[in-house]
Amino acid sequence: MIDARSAKSQGEIEAAVCDVISRFQQEYMGRGPRDIHTHLIENKLFVHLQGVLTAAEQRLIESHAGGNGRGAELLKQLRSHLVLTGRPLLEKLVHDVTGTRPVSVHHDISTATGEEVIVFTLSGVPSVRDRRRR
Repeated sequence: MIDARSAKSQGEIEAAVCDVISRFQQEYMGRGPRDIHTHLIENKLFVHLQGVLTAAEQRLIESHAGGNGRGAELLKQLRSHLVLTGRPLLEKLVHDVTGTRPVSVHHDISTATGEEVIVFTLSGVPSVRDRRRR
């Protein structure tokens, strides 16, 4: 049984996930997000990142704008591949914060808005400290 004094609140878990995902983005992708929000809903963890595109990625997209859209397609493939190769680390980071093992990871990025989403399905609902005050 988890000690209520050592359990994190839902907000603490969400904030900690924001921190580790921001660091992952910075170290693994080369740039951290301008803004990040995480929402824990039962066993689903939704991470929404804004402002993630590097200057080079933006130029790649712009260079193919109005054309065949190949730049956007290449960027989405690259980002998906990077998330796939970094998945073991992402899963470890999320497990360390939530105490619950991720069983699936879903990712997408919008080349139009520079928004990125990562959705983790966890093996169970993380234990959280009750919201009520003692």
